[in-house]
Amino acid sequence: MTENKMYFTASELAEILGISVGHAYKIIRKLNDELQKEGYIVIAGKVPKRYVEKRCFGFSA
Repeated sequence: MTENKMYFTASELAEILGISVGHAYKIIRKLNDELQKEGYIVIAGKVPKRYVEKRCFGFSA
């Protein structure tokens, strides 16, 4: 398994944020909706790591 993955899955996001997997899916849907409205192509059930860092932690993507 490579550590250079570009996306978080729901289980990875749940572990990082300390939330349930179901809630992680809700967050992924919300973030993907935001990205889609900006014209980006999204993958259901996954969210780009850099976008999570930007939106959840305030780090610049």
